[in-house]
Amino acid sequence: MSEGKVYIVGAGPGDPELITVKAERLIRNADVILYDRLVSEEILALASEGCEKIYVGKHPGEPSTPQERINEILIDRARKGGNIVRLKGGDPFLFGRGGSP
Repeated sequence: MSEGKVYIVGAGPGDPELITVKAERLIRNADVILYDRLVSEEILALASEGCEKIYVGKHPGEPSTPQERINEILIDRARKGGNIVRLKGGDPFLFGRGGSP
């Protein structure tokens, strides 16, 4: 099996009607989605039934998933093949956040 591909995708402001056509396509075709707490349930519902969804967000006052661990998961899943989506709330490239998956 060939290695998979990782996509960094912005969920926009939360309304599924406001995400880009490409973002919707990537979410629908994802084999694995790593998402944070700013991603709405409506947008997550666009994923296929067999998609593995992994929560890697942060909650105030609770331990968060370290960025190093998120990177490890992305690499691990990509090595197994398929389409991996790192789904972030809003625009992942606003304020330089795109550099940290």
